[in-house]
Amino acid sequence: MTTYLRTAGFVLLALMGFTAFAPIGETARITDTKDGLLSGTASADGKISIFKGIPFAAPPVGNLRWKAPQPVVKWSGVRKCEQFAASPMQGTPNPFGPWSAEYLIPKEPISEDCLYLNVWTEANSPTKKRPVLVWIYGGGFNSGGSGVPIYDGEAMARKGIVFVSINYRVGAFGFMAHPELTKESGNKGSGNYGLLDQIAALRWVNYNIAGFGGDPANVTIAGQSAGSMSVNCLVASPLAKGLFNKAIGQSGANFSRPRTTLPQAEETGLSIMRALGASSLAELRAKPAAEILQKAQGTRGPVIDGYVLPKPVATIFAEGKQNPVTLLTGWNEDEGMQFGTPKTAVEFQKQVEQQYNADAATYLKQYPATSDEEAARSQIDASRDQSFGVQNYAWATVQSKQGKPVYVYRFTRKLPATGSYATYGAFHTGEVAYAYDNLRFIDRQLRPLTATDDELARQMSAYWANFVKTGNPNGIGLPTWPAYTNSKKQMMVLGDEVQAKPLPDAARLDFLLGLMSRP
Repeated sequence: MTTYLRTAGFVLLALMGFTAFAPIGETARITDTKDGLLSGTASADGKISIFKGIPFAAPPVGNLRWKAPQPVVKWSGVRKCEQFAASPMQGTPNPFGPWSAEYLIPKEPISEDCLYLNVWTEANSPTKKRPVLVWIYGGGFNSGGSGVPIYDGEAMARKGIVFVSINYRVGAFGFMAHPELTKESGNKGSGNYGLLDQIAALRWVNYNIAGFGGDPANVTIAGQSAGSMSVNCLVASPLAKGLFNKAIGQSGANFSRPRTTLPQAEETGLSIMRALGASSLAELRAKPAAEILQKAQGTRGPVIDGYVLPKPVATIFAEGKQNPVTLLTGWNEDEGMQFGTPKTAVEFQKQVEQQYNADAATYLKQYPATSDEEAARSQIDASRDQSFGVQNYAWATVQSKQGKPVYVYRFTRKLPATGSYATYGAFHTGEVAYAYDNLRFIDRQLRPLTATDDELARQMSAYWANFVKTGNPNGIGLPTWPAYTNSKKQMMVLGDEVQAKPLPDAARLDFLLGLMSRP
């Protein structure tokens, strides 16, 4: 059956439940989803359709707090999706360390009612079947949101990608377990609501993205930091089977992290209940969100709950039970999370000897400390490698061992900057604006970028777009990026120059990998 909807100067043709975009005046767009019609806006030149704040689950408030995401209540008429919805419940963002305003969520709105996503697309018909990229933000599982300026999807949409960014619950709202929550869940698990949000968003994409010109059979999930760790968890989770076929993991995975077990997470939940002075789930759910934000401390992100994550991620991968993907992964040169004054050489040597015992001599060979200056550099390198490098290296190693395609990078561009920002180099998150061609959002008074940065962004975003389209980052006019193998260990250096090189610190990473593999 064919129906027509007329309003304010447009005709919308709906066929078999899917609609082509139709203009409303000069700037708006309209399309259909399983939950109802919605309208968005267009880019300045009218080529990109933009939909912000699309609900993919019911608001997780009241009795839905600490429950798996529930279906959206369908609406009638046309729902306006023209601006970002609220970021998940968290503290007010303020610049710190290397992260200036363009790396942070807006100061408002921030709310529990946060389960919304955003779509950018150049396609004007559901028959286009463009490749889809679903972006998952970082923030240590305690902060973040899709409204961050450098996460904008317009530039990637212009490269033929349907770009989707999603919100998920963070902190205690997204990762608090509790014995009573486990009991009521029906699946004998609790605490992974943030991951369940991500899976719900992917299911929404699977069902609806064709209406935006996307191909539900060609979906890449991508994330950075906790977003990359989320991608790693989704690849491991049986609940996400069939929802994507490629993955991009930027600076984060879960191969050596002692992820919280369900009993441990439940103990934290009991402590949170005591801190809030509640004696039941009903009382906890009646507490104001601001009070929970203030008093509910101790959640650490994903939980090995026996349901979303049946086993530790490393075990799932070792057994070959993860979801099959082609992988692009890497980390940054200067993203060691080292704050404050570094230890002296003597202090660092003593710490290593106490922590690593019989392995201390080997550790100090890989991270030497013959002078205070060398010790300071080693502490930064060790922080980078243990927090991020060895995680993504382990992921690439198991991917290659199992014969699955993988491409590895190292981002080395020391971002130009003024004042205190100049000390951070190729910092954690620094690569994101390059990879998604969003340098236009960078404050160039604070960071006086040059033609080198613009060219690096052009090349990186082309690699990322090619990978999303085909599973191979290579393309015309780009230096060749060889697939990574455990025998050759070739990676792509993304910096002042873009070129393939052998991984320079493989010995260090193999040493750390050996420590990780011990019982």
